[in-house]
Amino acid sequence: MRDQTCIVGTGTTAYGRRGDFYERGQVDQIREALDLALAESGLDRRDVDGFASYSVDANDPSLLAPALGIPNVNFSNLVFGGGGGGTCGAIANAAAAVIAGLAKVVMVYKVITQPPHMRFGAAYGSAQVAADPMSDFHRPYGLVSPVQFFALLFQRHMHRYGTTTRALAEVAVQTRAHARRNPKARRQEPMTIEDHQSSRFIAEPFRLFDCCQENDGGAVVLVTSAERARDLKAKPIYVMGGAQGGDSLWGQGLTSQNQPEDLYTSAGHRHLAKRLYEMAGVGPSDVDVALFYDHFSGMVLLQLEDYGFCKPGESGAFVENGGISWQGGRLPVNTHGGNLSEVYLLGMTHVVEACRQLRGESTSQVDGAEIALVTAGPSNLPTSSLLLRR
Repeated sequence: MRDQTCIVGTGTTAYGRRGDFYERGQVDQIREALDLALAESGLDRRDVDGFASYSVDANDPSLLAPALGIPNVNFSNLVFGGGGGGTCGAIANAAAAVIAGLAKVVMVYKVITQPPHMRFGAAYGSAQVAADPMSDFHRPYGLVSPVQFFALLFQRHMHRYGTTTRALAEVAVQTRAHARRNPKARRQEPMTIEDHQSSRFIAEPFRLFDCCQENDGGAVVLVTSAERARDLKAKPIYVMGGAQGGDSLWGQGLTSQNQPEDLYTSAGHRHLAKRLYEMAGVGPSDVDVALFYDHFSGMVLLQLEDYGFCKPGESGAFVENGGISWQGGRLPVNTHGGNLSEVYLLGMTHVVEACRQLRGESTSQVDGAEIALVTAGPSNLPTSSLLLRR
């Protein structure tokens, strides 16, 4: 896969709070994002012939293609799983389709429009969700929201390694500082360590500012061959590798909570990291900027360990010493503000920010950034990650 395909265009819609765009059609929002991606790339919508998405998505190509004025559908794909675990997998599938000759230009898309009366993060406990044997083991005991699943994992990490909530605060505060440099980020209020530590618990040890936002909006990313990318308008961003899946013992681990100890105190990405680095022919020391999926601050810490930027148990010290800051950090992380402070669009904005960094266009630009790591999830399998280069 290495360097055979490129991201040549990205587009994001306006961002809203949960429910802001509920009355607006998702196809229209995809059109908005696609128009921006096409303008950035110099491609025409008639060049698009492939579709890739992830999680639950009702916007299948039979609806999208005629609505968007795309004449042919030569490839379509949806990554299994809920939430944002498939973000990078959808990009990898798009790249694989181009390499295999199944399509020439694939649009990867995702839009969220949420009912204003329903909490997106509480879906596991919703009466409308059908019961199943797996949920019978956790719902009756009040384990009904992702924040609770992840809080249990991180509590075990704290017990095993002595990690403290100060490390969580550092992630939230640094991410907010990056967001405040990004005019499109929804959270612009200053945040201090004290602000974080005095905010209310949502699921101990995660406080209010450890949890991502709930938003409406969407994004489109265009993938084509490296050969074609050379003649297009945007500076091409090469796909070095894209891995998806994970260790089978992780499986449905978030809901079953039955992983072995070493996996349970991780983000479930170690298997992915090894494969990804092998595909791309690089290692952690080659990565200049990381866009870690940050639905909860603690998962940033665990991904630092899974991807080899520090040893297991050392991520707390890593962030407390300023390791993820865009200015002077050992590994600048989520320079756009991430899910925590820019916007929560199931990880699509992490891919978009990686492209900005590698084109030298970020609002918190890392000097000389050449290689970016992007992750999806952590979640139940499959989850995924990407390595991109300028």
